[in-house]
Amino acid sequence: MTRIADPESLYHTFHALKAERRLRNRDAAAALGISEGEAIACGVGRDSIRLHGPFDALFQRMPELGEVMVLTRNEAAVHEKTGSFEQMSGNAHVGLALGSVIDLRIFYGQWTHGYAVTDETPRGTSLSFQFYDRHGDAVHKVFSRAGTKLDAWHALVAACTAEDQQAGEQVELRSTEPDAETPLAAIDTDAFRRDWLAMQDTHDFFPLLRRHKVSRRQAMQLAPDGHAERLDNVLSRPLLEQAAAQSVSIMCFVGNPGMIQIHTGPVHRIEVMGNWLNVLDPGFNLHLRHDLVAETWLVRKPTSDGIVTSVELLDARGETIALFFGERKPGKPEREDWRALVRQVRPSTDRVAA
Repeated sequence: MTRIADPESLYHTFHALKAERRLRNRDAAAALGISEGEAIACGVGRDSIRLHGPFDALFQRMPELGEVMVLTRNEAAVHEKTGSFEQMSGNAHVGLALGSVIDLRIFYGQWTHGYAVTDETPRGTSLSFQFYDRHGDAVHKVFSRAGTKLDAWHALVAACTAEDQQAGEQVELRSTEPDAETPLAAIDTDAFRRDWLAMQDTHDFFPLLRRHKVSRRQAMQLAPDGHAERLDNVLSRPLLEQAAAQSVSIMCFVGNPGMIQIHTGPVHRIEVMGNWLNVLDPGFNLHLRHDLVAETWLVRKPTSDGIVTSVELLDARGETIALFFGERKPGKPEREDWRALVRQVRPSTDRVAA
């Protein structure tokens, strides 16, 4: 990859636009027609430090940092959790971060660029690790917090600083066309439905899609009777509001090709601000662009513990925005309060067999 021709000029233009319009990095970069990763790379030598891989080795050391805030997003949802990393496992391709608060499914094959970033904000200095894919789209970020062990943070940055600290980066252009789907006529629908009904775990779902070469949206359309129902796209608001009002403990998954981040527990403060539906709780924030939700599905997947119910939000490309489940542990049936909540916000679900 070649460098951006004039990173210094772009750096100043980017920060001037941020200040003038009070934009976040992603939005300021988009206004300039570049990716967020390109904008951050223009700050190398100023407020960014380029990090070297392998990034799985770097990320395995996150428990050393103490309290942090982790952020994973896609085009329509931002998921933020504050806590400490606990159990780490994985290899150069996939990994897990399992803990009482921070719960991640990691796909390192999508991680191409990494930076340690220092931002001066109205609330003080913010330190972050930021990772981007080959297109310059953010995969995952880790931010310092009051309980962060700063000595460990700076030691990790020093250990992973790349030799190349030249500003700028050229990223690969992302196709504007959605991924081609298998024609419905070419899918063995009967075999797909048999395999759906034979699932023993929710984790069997992605291999099911891959094996039959169907997209998630096609899976919803081809699901066995009673196992996927199209719902109104306004459902996410009453779902979260009633989960808060009734103290129903939920699971919320938000991800992108390089990371899936999970919240497990109750939600409390639900607020709508313009196009954003927000959960604003201590330790957990969710920001959901409800205007970008193109499809909402109630999905029922068989497991060895019985049916597991999810509410799944898709964007206009058929990509997953967010998934909602009732809190559950393997070996235990789905929570009745979650099932009741789903029936309440969508009464027609009463006719779907449990």
